[in-house]
Amino acid sequence: MATSGTSSAPELLVELDRDSTCPLHRQLADGLRDAIRSGRLTPGSRLPSTRVLSADLGVSRRLVVEAYGQLTAEGFLHSNQGGSTRVAAVDTAPTGRAQSDRARPRFDVDFTPGSPDLTSFPRQAWLRAMRGGLAEIESSAFGYAAPHGLPAARAAVADYLRRTRGVVADPRLIVLCSGATQAVALLARCMDGPVAMEDPGFWLHRMVLRHNAIDPLPIPVDTNGIDVGALSASGATTVLTTPAHQSPTGVVLSAVRRTELLEWAQSGRLIIEDDYDAEYRYDRAPVGALQGVAPDRVVYLGSTSKTLAPGLRIGWMVLPAHLIERVRTAKSLADTGSSVMDQIAFSQFLTSGGYDRHLRQMRRRYPGRRKALLDALARHLPQAEVLGAAAGVHLTVRFPVGFPIDELTRRATEARIRLEALAPCYAEPDTAPPGLILGYANLTESQIASGVETLGQAARQLGAT
Repeated sequence: MATSGTSSAPELLVELDRDSTCPLHRQLADGLRDAIRSGRLTPGSRLPSTRVLSADLGVSRRLVVEAYGQLTAEGFLHSNQGGSTRVAAVDTAPTGRAQSDRARPRFDVDFTPGSPDLTSFPRQAWLRAMRGGLAEIESSAFGYAAPHGLPAARAAVADYLRRTRGVVADPRLIVLCSGATQAVALLARCMDGPVAMEDPGFWLHRMVLRHNAIDPLPIPVDTNGIDVGALSASGATTVLTTPAHQSPTGVVLSAVRRTELLEWAQSGRLIIEDDYDAEYRYDRAPVGALQGVAPDRVVYLGSTSKTLAPGLRIGWMVLPAHLIERVRTAKSLADTGSSVMDQIAFSQFLTSGGYDRHLRQMRRRYPGRRKALLDALARHLPQAEVLGAAAGVHLTVRFPVGFPIDELTRRATEARIRLEALAPCYAEPDTAPPGLILGYANLTESQIASGVETLGQAARQLGAT
């Protein structure tokens, strides 16, 4: 076995058995042919030159020329101007992963909540931020850096949170992590006593807590937010909450409840404030973070998942001083730290003003999509009650008792429309009211209109009017 790759030539894993009775040129041709058919060598891939491959394999150049010539004649390879040899476009045998991807349903309209407009990701600005950050960063940053994040990145996040969310943000008390979901997982390893969570609440965070041997106590939510009286009666010492825009109902924690919740925390209890989409408010001024009022009793969570892209996996925690060492240790043991390259780019993106510009652009775009969804619902699904404030990148609708939501979801899938039901957000899904969580930020207004029209037609066929 040998790996080709001399100088700037591409590397290529090739196996030759010199004890075999099969000629070496045939082994080489067979190996390359199999790699192309299996998809390991993809169409357009450049192969090493005959000189480079012969030197790497320890065979004559004539042998490699003969193998390349055979595969070219068969249509597996072709030569480009300048003498390079590349893989031709041929039918390949699907791998297990490719089969899985093809089997996954593709949707014409995807109402999955939680995603911003992915087509608007600021690619060029991000590349400029990456280049600018790389030009300034010291080489030592590419080693095993501090698990809680690069100092420059933590400072940039702290400055952003102070001026936009009123957070008391000391860079020394910030831990950068792989999204808010990892933050919840890390905190689960550091909390003492019973943990409570809103009911309904974000289903993934409930799963993360349960995976870490914590079964969160369900605390009901009404039109004023989390029921603090029920929280006090639960015996919980920590609560995970979304006060600025409750997930999934969209209600905003009232001023009275905010006061009650902060008073509840003052006697040694802890609030985990998930500020997951606070950047988007369309009909009112944004509500300041709870953490800004009681930084010693609140853990503040945020991420770029609703602003830039979930795939970036960039998140942050602002912690009370008494928790910082435990959470740093948990982060170090989890993955020794988040991607330095992403931290460099995001830090530069923040400090250059690129992040603010992107958010302003999205704030102008999303209200139109939200209105398109509201108009379509009113026209085609008038029985759907829209919950919550005009904010975020999703809205939740609740249907009358007995509405066949599962059948509607099934028919929507057949019509290539993706829906997410409300039920999984409840601690007891079987008792949940029928409802949907509809994301709109990653859809065009025409997609929204056509998707809801199809849902309305399906609802009428089900006799659900």
